[in-house]
Amino acid sequence: MPVFEREVRVSAPLDDVWEFHATADGLVALTPDWMHLQVEETRGPDGEPDPEALEPGSVVVSSIQPFGVGPRQRWVSEIVAREEGETEAMFRDVMTEGPFPEWEHTHRFHAAGDLATVVHDRVEYELPGGPLGRLAGPLGFVGMEPMFRFRHRKTRELLEA
Repeated sequence: MPVFEREVRVSAPLDDVWEFHATADGLVALTPDWMHLQVEETRGPDGEPDPEALEPGSVVVSSIQPFGVGPRQRWVSEIVAREEGETEAMFRDVMTEGPFPEWEHTHRFHAAGDLATVVHDRVEYELPGGPLGRLAGPLGFVGMEPMFRFRHRKTRELLEA
């Protein structure tokens, strides 16, 4: 399965960067307007609506309509792992319904001193289209690089003092 990875150093403490990424509000803030993201529902592992933090078992139901073209694409993600430590944290979400046959996104954060954090994104994915999508899999970089460049730039813009 193809893998996309990208990281950025943010001049902000780990706690601030972690807290920002651990909510559905962070997802909305980091999605470019041209994706026309709508978060339709967020529920915690116990079914509680709009949990404060996305814990394992939490589900985010959203839809996108890139560039406002075509029908909205439903995207359902489940948080399958979450770990916090003094100098590092991570969470992993898996798409359970949506445009990709496979999508697993691991978000890692580690402190780089007291006032900086390295954010590392790793996405394992399979493009739609069956055998043709598998052949084109490495080309997913073409779509993901601008998206994650935007996300990382926006993270810095919103969190750096």
